[in-house]
Amino acid sequence: MAVPVTPLEAAFEALRRGEIVLLYDADGREEETDMVVASQHATPEAVRRMRMDAGGLLCTALAPEHHAALRLPYLSDLIQDAAEDNPVLRSLLPDDIRYDGSKPAFGLTLNHRGTFTGVTDDDRSLTVTALAALVADLEGIGAEAARKRLGASFRSPGHVPLLNGAPGGLATRQGHTELSLTLARLAGLVPCTTVCEMMDPRSGEARSKKDAMAYAKEHSLVFLTGQEVLEAWQATHHAPTPTADPVAAR
Repeated sequence: MAVPVTPLEAAFEALRRGEIVLLYDADGREEETDMVVASQHATPEAVRRMRMDAGGLLCTALAPEHHAALRLPYLSDLIQDAAEDNPVLRSLLPDDIRYDGSKPAFGLTLNHRGTFTGVTDDDRSLTVTALAALVADLEGIGAEAARKRLGASFRSPGHVPLLNGAPGGLATRQGHTELSLTLARLAGLVPCTTVCEMMDPRSGEARSKKDAMAYAKEHSLVFLTGQEVLEAWQATHHAPTPTADPVAAR
C-alpha cells in the first residue's frame, strides 16, 4: 500500500517541478496566505498567476548569507542613513508598528538590465530568475565576483522588491520570507523564493485561510502552514521551539 504523501512532501515536489504552493503564516500573526514559487522557476506564467490570482505585492526573498555577501541593505537602514541629508525621511521611519526589535524585511528594488520598463511578466521573470542564478553561483564564484556581476546585470530602483531574510532564519523570525526560504532549502532548491500575498478580489482584504484553502483545492495546489515548515526545520536542525516573533512585514 502506498505511503500517504504529507503536505510538506507534496510542497517539495511541487516546488521542484516549478509549481506554485500556498503558504499560510500563522493564526494570530499576519494570518495571510502567500503564493510561493522557487525563484529559479519563476516563469512569466508563474508571475502572471501571482499577479492575477494573488494580487498582493510580488517580492523576491534572499537568504541572510546571500544578501550579506552581496551587501544588499535593508530599505529601513537606507532611510535612516539618508535622514541626515533629507530630514523629511525622519518622519517616515517605521517606528509605530509592532516589530519589537525586528526590522521590516524590505530591501532594494531591482530590474535586470535586459528589461525595458521591468514591470511586464517577462521582465519580472527575467529579473527574478537571473537573481536566483546569481545566488546559485555565489559560493562558486565568490562574493566579490558576485557583487560585480550584480552591478553588471541589474539596476535599481526596479520592479522587483527584495526581501532580506532575517539572520538566524526561523530561530529569530517566522515571516513568509523566512518560511519560504526554509521551504526551498528543505526541498533542495536555491534558497531564493518569490512570494505574493493572496488578496480577496471582493473585499480587497487579505484572503482568508478558509478561502485560500478552497482556492488550493480548486486548482490542485498544495496548501501548507507555517507550523508545518517550522516543525520540519526543527526536526532537521534539532532546534528548540523559537519564540514567537511579532507581526512584521513579510
